[in-house]
Amino acid sequence: MKQMIIASSSTIYGSGFLTYLKPELEFFLKNVNELVFIPYARPSGISYDDYTLITQKAFEDLCITVKGIHEFKNPREALKNTQAIFTGGGNTFELVNQLYKNNVLETLREVIENGTPYIGTSAGSNICGVSMMNTNDMPVVYPPSFNTMGCIPFNINAHYFDSLEGSKHMGETRETRIKEFHIFNDTPVLGLREGSWLAVNGDTIKLKGKHTARLFQKDKIPVELENERILHF
Repeated sequence: MKQMIIASSSTIYGSGFLTYLKPELEFFLKNVNELVFIPYARPSGISYDDYTLITQKAFEDLCITVKGIHEFKNPREALKNTQAIFTGGGNTFELVNQLYKNNVLETLREVIENGTPYIGTSAGSNICGVSMMNTNDMPVVYPPSFNTMGCIPFNINAHYFDSLEGSKHMGETRETRIKEFHIFNDTPVLGLREGSWLAVNGDTIKLKGKHTARLFQKDKIPVELENERILHF
């Protein structure tokens, strides 16, 4: 049975790496003492080793040992044998590119479906949906496919924010971009605001955190979903 935390971001304003999620993680990982970290998204071009070190420090107070997937000779076996998995944020194009390049995307999906606890933030959340096509990232590399794990029946737009009243910015809003997506695609999109996350337990998906989320569906008016709402598709 799937057990997932799908978070919009690893940090919120004024907070450290994963700090705002710690109470949730403490309960979610209560039976875990080691996990595999997937650093492929490389935020700001950080190295795998440096990204893993940041993550190791974040999990120290939970008494959980962290090892980067790049440290294993056989990354697929690492995913099959670990107690939990965390995929961090960064560039979704590069993350997906490396998941395909290392032939671990399908294995990752399988172990999650079989019950290995999974945590994703930002790019690591984008890959939980049907495709990565609602990422905000620049296409710095070209992955073999935009298809991702499909562990949830919709796509995530992480770091979703609303246009500010009175703003003089002339570029497209997130809502406009998602409407453009729905001209050509049917997949629902959830705009997940920073500080919010989805708690997945089997087929039950619950919105958690301080904010509402905005659900976009093709040819329908967007809907605001309240905190603690169970999502149905």
